[in-house]
Amino acid sequence: MKRPIYHSFVTIGIACCFSFSIAWAHRHADNGHQERAFWVQSLRKIADPVLNNLAENTLRKSMPIEATHSSRTPFAHLEAFGRLVCGIAPWLELGPDASPEGKLRERYIELTIRAISNAVNPQSPDFMVFDRGSQPLVDTAFLMEGILRAPNQLLGRLDEATRANLIHALKTTRKIVPGNNNWLLFASMVEAGLLELTGECDQKRLMHGIEQFCDHWYYGDSIYGDGANVHCDYYNSYVIHPMLTDILRIMEKHKMQRSSMLKVQYKRLSRYAAIQERLISPEGTYPVIGRSITYRFGAFHALAQASLLDQLPDNISPQQVRCALTTVLERQLNAPNTFDQQGWLHIGFCGKQPQMGEYYINTGSQYLCSTVFLPLGLPPESPFWKSPCKAWTNKQVWEEGIDIGCDHASN
Repeated sequence: MKRPIYHSFVTIGIACCFSFSIAWAHRHADNGHQERAFWVQSLRKIADPVLNNLAENTLRKSMPIEATHSSRTPFAHLEAFGRLVCGIAPWLELGPDASPEGKLRERYIELTIRAISNAVNPQSPDFMVFDRGSQPLVDTAFLMEGILRAPNQLLGRLDEATRANLIHALKTTRKIVPGNNNWLLFASMVEAGLLELTGECDQKRLMHGIEQFCDHWYYGDSIYGDGANVHCDYYNSYVIHPMLTDILRIMEKHKMQRSSMLKVQYKRLSRYAAIQERLISPEGTYPVIGRSITYRFGAFHALAQASLLDQLPDNISPQQVRCALTTVLERQLNAPNTFDQQGWLHIGFCGKQPQMGEYYINTGSQYLCSTVFLPLGLPPESPFWKSPCKAWTNKQVWEEGIDIGCDHASN
């Protein structure tokens, strides 16, 4: 009696997979222009509540805060803004132009500059908390990483008062002692920002994080420990690879000692990007593993950064990353209750799932998901966007039966 039911489930499963494959092929049959438009639309949907309110000094008034612990609510506004800027900045750095997207960027550049000004202005109703507790170190670092990713359109366009306020905000985080883990990179990133803004920094605070990760916490095959221990989670992507890379890029620009490590870090980032690309299933899902999983597709921060910096491995084409990440975005953004009625992100991985958030998770935390959009910093005529769609690794193997060869660890 059970065999017909079993066979029915198998038939339904095969039909669903076939339908998904046909739908994917239909959506992605042409080049990447439609996909880029979808990415821009998705980024705007995520960004609008934060930027529109902060630019008008109404963020504290308007932003709802879901939180698993009340101690985190004072920092939610800085979390939302810092993490959003970290993701949107490369797109803004393309600058205005006469195209519809270029005109749109012009509007978002102006919004973001006004938002930065309000965030660091002590007289603003939306002045952020930089000097209490420990969390501000994290999100000041994300904010600075974003500003550094747009040296012309953000950093270069700040007025003198805003620059002075930003420098002061960065320096106030020095009182925060980072944990002996990925937090060391937040301290290093703040100092990298001060180096770029002022030509000076606390070199010991900057170098400590770099030395710990490069000399002590690298375990091979692109994997860093989060401190002395290895965790099965996405922190190599959320924080470690992206911040190491961006800090070393600033160090190289300023000809600092140990900046030669950037070449090694690029190789490690490339290998980690290969691993990340292989985590994406043919259906656009990926493992729900480890801490901070409610950052959603922010789990692919490192893969997005490798794409932006042209550091993908030779056997992975930019367009297959585009198609994989587009499918991930579609799966998660279309999940019911991802956003509330006013457009703010709910806590969750695939929809609203507040119990998946750790004690430090709140509404603002969710905006680290914006880091997946880094490839929007590549111009529309780049191979990432211009080339016809290509199936990613798991789709090639599982659905097309392609012999892709072996996968080997790196040093």
